Amino acid sequence: MDENEISYKIRGAIFKVYKTLGPGLLESVYVAALEYELFKEGLEVQKEIPLPVIYEETKLELGFRLDLLIGKKVIIEVKSVENLAEVHHKQVLTYLKLTKLKLAILVNFNVENINNGIYRKVNGL
Repeated sequence: MDENEISYKIRGAIFKVYKTLGPGLLESVYVAALEYELFKEGLEVQKEIPLPVIYEETKLELGFRLDLLIGKKVIIEVKSVENLAEVHHKQVLTYLKLTKLKLAILVNFNVENINNGIYRKVNGL
Protein backbone atom coordinates (compact mmCIF):
# COMPACT_ATOMS: atom_id res chain seq x y z
CA MET A 1 0.00 0.00 0.00
CA ASP A 2 1.44 3.39 -0.96
CA GLU A 3 1.31 6.66 0.97
CA ASN A 4 -1.79 7.94 -0.82
CA GLU A 5 -3.77 4.77 -0.11
CA ILE A 6 -2.72 4.91 3.54
CA SER A 7 -3.66 8.61 3.65
CA TYR A 8 -7.16 7.79 2.40
CA LYS A 9 -7.67 5.30 5.25
CA ILE A 10 -6.24 7.78 7.76
CA ARG A 11 -8.72 10.46 6.67
CA GLY A 12 -11.58 7.98 7.09
CA ALA A 13 -10.40 7.10 10.58
CA ILE A 14 -10.03 10.78 11.50
CA PHE A 15 -13.61 11.48 10.41
CA LYS A 16 -14.92 8.48 12.37
CA VAL A 17 -13.05 9.44 15.54
CA TYR A 18 -14.19 13.06 15.27
CA LYS A 19 -17.81 12.05 14.64
CA THR A 20 -17.74 9.71 17.65
CA LEU A 21 -15.80 11.84 20.15
CA GLY A 22 -16.16 15.42 18.93
CA PRO A 23 -13.76 18.25 19.79
CA GLY A 24 -12.29 19.27 23.14
CA LEU A 25 -10.60 16.13 24.49
CA LEU A 26 -6.93 15.53 25.21
CA GLU A 27 -4.59 14.64 22.36
CA SER A 28 -3.87 11.28 23.97
CA VAL A 29 -7.54 10.27 23.61
CA TYR A 30 -7.51 11.01 19.88
CA VAL A 31 -4.19 9.20 19.41
CA ALA A 32 -5.57 6.08 21.13
CA ALA A 33 -8.81 6.20 19.13
CA LEU A 34 -6.95 6.65 15.83
CA GLU A 35 -4.60 3.81 16.71
CA TYR A 36 -7.63 1.58 17.33
CA GLU A 37 -9.45 2.59 14.12
CA LEU A 38 -6.37 2.19 11.91
CA PHE A 39 -5.55 -1.18 13.46
CA LYS A 40 -9.13 -2.28 12.65
CA GLU A 41 -8.44 -1.25 9.03
CA GLY A 42 -5.57 -3.73 8.94
CA LEU A 43 -2.80 -1.14 8.96
CA GLU A 44 0.47 -1.47 10.82
CA VAL A 45 0.27 1.14 13.57
CA GLN A 46 3.14 2.24 15.82
CA LYS A 47 2.57 4.74 18.62
CA GLU A 48 4.98 7.15 20.35
CA ILE A 49 7.95 6.27 18.14
CA PRO A 50 11.20 7.88 19.39
CA LEU A 51 12.72 10.22 16.82
CA PRO A 52 16.46 10.69 17.23
CA VAL A 53 18.22 13.80 16.01
CA ILE A 54 21.61 13.28 14.39
CA TYR A 55 23.89 16.30 14.62
CA GLU A 56 27.32 16.06 13.01
CA GLU A 57 27.15 12.25 13.14
CA THR A 58 26.24 12.32 16.85
CA LYS A 59 22.90 10.98 18.04
CA LEU A 60 21.40 13.54 20.39
CA GLU A 61 19.23 12.11 23.15
CA LEU A 62 16.12 14.24 22.89
CA GLY A 63 12.47 13.67 23.68
CA PHE A 64 10.96 13.86 20.20
CA ARG A 65 8.29 11.25 19.51
CA LEU A 66 6.03 10.61 16.55
CA ASP A 67 2.41 10.30 17.70
CA LEU A 68 1.62 7.59 15.16
CA LEU A 69 3.55 5.94 12.33
CA ILE A 70 1.40 4.04 9.87
CA GLY A 71 2.83 1.30 7.67
CA LYS A 72 6.32 2.71 8.29
CA LYS A 73 5.36 5.31 5.65
CA VAL A 74 3.01 7.98 7.03
CA ILE A 75 3.35 10.10 10.17
CA ILE A 76 0.26 11.33 12.01
CA GLU A 77 0.78 14.27 14.36
CA VAL A 78 -2.26 14.86 16.56
CA LYS A 79 -3.16 18.15 18.20
CA SER A 80 -6.13 19.34 20.23
CA VAL A 81 -5.53 23.07 20.46
CA GLU A 82 -7.60 26.19 19.91
CA ASN A 83 -5.46 27.23 16.93
CA LEU A 84 -2.56 25.55 15.19
CA ALA A 85 0.53 27.72 15.17
CA GLU A 86 3.06 27.90 12.37
CA VAL A 87 5.45 25.95 14.59
CA HIS A 88 3.11 22.92 14.47
CA HIS A 89 3.36 22.85 10.68
CA LYS A 90 7.14 23.28 10.81
CA GLN A 91 7.42 20.52 13.41
CA VAL A 92 5.75 18.03 11.07
CA LEU A 93 7.92 19.08 8.12
CA THR A 94 11.00 18.61 10.30
CA TYR A 95 9.78 15.14 11.31
CA LEU A 96 9.53 14.26 7.62
CA LYS A 97 13.03 15.56 6.98
CA LEU A 98 14.52 13.67 9.95
CA THR A 99 12.80 10.39 9.07
CA LYS A 100 13.23 10.79 5.29
CA LEU A 101 9.56 9.84 4.92
CA LYS A 102 7.36 11.40 2.26
CA LEU A 103 3.99 12.05 3.91
CA ALA A 104 2.59 13.28 7.21
CA ILE A 105 -0.88 14.23 8.35
CA LEU A 106 -1.24 17.01 10.91
CA VAL A 107 -4.67 16.92 12.50
CA ASN A 108 -6.21 19.28 15.04
CA PHE A 109 -9.31 17.73 16.61
CA ASN A 110 -10.30 20.90 18.47
CA VAL A 111 -12.20 22.46 15.55
CA GLU A 112 -15.87 22.94 14.69
CA ASN A 113 -15.44 21.22 11.30
CA ILE A 114 -12.82 18.48 11.05
CA ASN A 115 -12.28 19.30 7.36
CA ASN A 116 -10.61 22.49 8.60
CA GLY A 117 -8.34 20.56 10.98
CA ILE A 118 -6.56 18.16 8.60
CA TYR A 119 -3.31 19.16 6.88
CA ARG A 120 -1.32 16.99 4.49
CA LYS A 121 2.43 17.64 4.57
CA VAL A 122 4.73 16.20 1.94
CA ASN A 123 8.46 15.68 1.50
CA GLY A 124 9.14 14.95 -2.16
CA LEU A 125 5.94 12.98 -2.77
